[in-house]
Amino acid sequence: MYNSLTRIQNVFGFFTTIAFVVAAIIAASDFTAPRTPSASIKPTNVQVVKGRPHYYSSKKEEYAIIKFSLDADLSSLFTWNTKQLFVYVTAEWPSTSSSSSNQTNKAVIWDAIITSPSSDHLANIGPATLKKLRKSAGGKSIDPSRGKLSLKNQRPKYQITHPSGKVANTDDVTLHVHYNVQPWVGMLTWNQDVDMALWKRMAAGISKAFELPAVKKKDEPKAKSKY
Repeated sequence: MYNSLTRIQNVFGFFTTIAFVVAAIIAASDFTAPRTPSASIKPTNVQVVKGRPHYYSSKKEEYAIIKFSLDADLSSLFTWNTKQLFVYVTAEWPSTSSSSSNQTNKAVIWDAIITSPSSDHLANIGPATLKKLRKSAGGKSIDPSRGKLSLKNQRPKYQITHPSGKVANTDDVTLHVHYNVQPWVGMLTWNQDVDMALWKRMAAGISKAFELPAVKKKDEPKAKSKY
């Protein structure tokens, strides 16, 4: 009845139960750490140009290039269970189509991954940068300087367009700051719309509404930004 295989199965079952309980406690510990993220963002230069979606295309589309300035404090999102933080900025504007009047167009224009000191070795960075990160972290699992961003006139990583191929003269465009917390153990969490106990929704993080200008012509002199 109690042969070697049965005993191995019992030990393995007991081990997995203990591991699951410990993992659940670690994941639940995130709810005891306050989250108070804040951010302010504004466009600094907006242009709309024409270009081809791919090399063999004969039809040109309109693309918006949005530079922005961002000041954010997401340091409260880093706890001992945080593996990395994914931050991204989206440009959003209401749909003008009569069939989708309640929909919102949304496109990512910039993103970044911020690793915690305990996972710097997983980042796709060079040895010199990794050495600086380890030195700044000093072996700490929580680094208060992580998650603090100060970007001035930042160029977007991605240009945005629309399925119709036209984005010029679009009104009510806003920039939104988003985040995604990836823990070592537990569920992924995104920025929330309402406060939940110690977890507070992001303070600000949305720019004032602005308009995408007309298509910039090649011979047109560069205009000064009004933002």
